[in-house]
Amino acid sequence: MTVNLNRLSHFVAVVESGSFTAAAERLGLAKAAVSHQVAQLERELGTTLLVRTTRRLSPTATGQRFYERCSLILRDADEAVGAVSAETEVPSGTLTLTAPLDYGAKVVTNAVAAYLSVYPAMRVDLSFNDTVLDMIEKRLDLAVRAGWLTDSSERAKRIGTFEQYVVASPALAAKLGGPSRPGHLAEAAWIANRALKTPLEWTFARAGEEATVLGKAIVTADSTDSAHCCAVAGIGLAVLPDYQVRDDITGGRLIRLLADWALPAGGIHVVYPPSHFRPARVRAFVDILQRMEKERGRRAG
Repeated sequence: MTVNLNRLSHFVAVVESGSFTAAAERLGLAKAAVSHQVAQLERELGTTLLVRTTRRLSPTATGQRFYERCSLILRDADEAVGAVSAETEVPSGTLTLTAPLDYGAKVVTNAVAAYLSVYPAMRVDLSFNDTVLDMIEKRLDLAVRAGWLTDSSERAKRIGTFEQYVVASPALAAKLGGPSRPGHLAEAAWIANRALKTPLEWTFARAGEEATVLGKAIVTADSTDSAHCCAVAGIGLAVLPDYQVRDDITGGRLIRLLADWALPAGGIHVVYPPSHFRPARVRAFVDILQRMEKERGRRAG
């Protein structure tokens, strides 16, 4: 048998208030509505729960036992609702997220550090992986994607952008002799990043002018991190995101080539699982990551 929780709450209110009138006032309902619900409950259970004395309603022996159990049920229900309500307001539990290896190491780790400093009771489960994971299967709260989304049905929010730089080690840059046009790089040794759709074909733009280069790979790498390591080692040219190479350029480990030519910019997106509900732990982290992205964009500008 399925019992309506509203009827239980009406019955408990009558027992605790001592009358249908007082219970109705407590519940903000009409007396007739409360009386009807309790009567319906008695019919469903097939027993008498209340008896009228000279001054008030009192529970029968069965009604008293039923009242005691109902009170526990309603208290547990209130606590359950309260726990969910608190979760929608204050971050709690464990945040599970995935991000690409390069962006995760350079940006997401800093966001996690800031997040935990504000919410020290939180725990974070990270998966830095260039493979696009199934969010439902892996029970992920959030995925961070850098680049271009391929699935338009995903629940995604763009929180930032990044530039792509063609870079080389100082020694290789010197050997190339300061190229001034994309075509000057056509015969250079390139590092092909297999994580990209077209790892060797690049279209540069400058003041309405476009030029496409088809590079020749000397090494093929399986991730952006691998391509970055090869570039720092001086193996060949690589196209890498600005957030990954900015410190290398500042520190002199890499040289940006063709700085007055632009490659297509990519997006930083947060992707949510297919649900309308966003727990507080997710909303709070996205806010922090978005603020960091805005600050990164200001520094880049």
